[in-house]
Amino acid sequence: MNLTALRGNLAQVRARAPDTQVLAVVKANAYGHGLERALPALADADGLALVELERAFELRALRYTRRILLLEGFFAAADLPGIADRRLAVVVHDGEQVRMLETTPLSRPIEVFLKVNTGMNRLGLRPAAVPAAVERLTQCDGVATLRLMTHLARADEPDGLKEPLATFDAACRGMPYPRSIANSAGIVRFADVGGDIVRPGIMLYGATPFARDSAASLGLQPVMTLRSEIIAVQDLAAGESVGYGGSYTAVRAHRIGVVACGYADGYPRHAPSGTPVRVGDRIVGTAGRVSMDMLTVDLTDVPDAAVGSPVVLWGEGLPVDDVAAAAGTVGYELLCAVAPRVPFVVSAYGTLDLEL
Repeated sequence: MNLTALRGNLAQVRARAPDTQVLAVVKANAYGHGLERALPALADADGLALVELERAFELRALRYTRRILLLEGFFAAADLPGIADRRLAVVVHDGEQVRMLETTPLSRPIEVFLKVNTGMNRLGLRPAAVPAAVERLTQCDGVATLRLMTHLARADEPDGLKEPLATFDAACRGMPYPRSIANSAGIVRFADVGGDIVRPGIMLYGATPFARDSAASLGLQPVMTLRSEIIAVQDLAAGESVGYGGSYTAVRAHRIGVVACGYADGYPRHAPSGTPVRVGDRIVGTAGRVSMDMLTVDLTDVPDAAVGSPVVLWGEGLPVDDVAAAAGTVGYELLCAVAPRVPFVVSAYGTLDLEL
């Protein structure tokens, strides 16, 4: 795990969204990287944002003193006293949460981010309901300060900003509260999005929020590199198959390398033959089905590959987004899916290694 890359990606956020507060999104265990492992590299952030209440409590126990925002807020009135005691900020996205704030005694008032639904249609108040909610929250003893926020559903698309931003502006017109709008894609397009508080997620970890712009083109570096090695080599004759179901059949004689990594490690089982893998300094393709503990690769273009040859499944020299695209998914899923049995190695130039 490359902490230097994580710091550099955070610096890219600062450069693209100057004069804003940055809340680094660390939900899902810092997108699979390990929250405590990532924390030292996020020291330049103004705070953190996540979903899991228990993890927020753990951060306070670790003496993290900056803002911590609960992105889905709270789910029961019983959560509120602990939130207040630990000075957590919360997203409020429906009227029931407003009611709970109004009726629950707290040791201290809470910072609230009122979420406006601008087209995502998951969480958030409809624009027409925003003025009344703001009025109630400003009069609520349980609310210390108020911010306004939304989440952009299509910030990665060329025409995805105009309508939601207009909706948000109309819903919040005349309200003198700081605004949080930009996710990773919105930060890259910050000149169009604006706002006072940004919430970078996937870009921090070196993957792209766009379908057509690579992470490298955005100045981002991979934080996680999933490594293994070749543990066996097989010579296939024309017509022979490899793996479960024999889904890969050699049309000519060639060598196959067996790599110690499979779906029990978090590699996508549904990745088809041809999914890119780096062996040494060459990109090759998978051959056949991914197994629980192994996958196989075509070594035709790497004639010197042998048992012990290094393999990169994604990361340095092989963007996770390329692997995800071949597997019909997104880089987010691959990063978050790395299994607990995979040991992490952390350094300035670190990697996430699969050790045999």
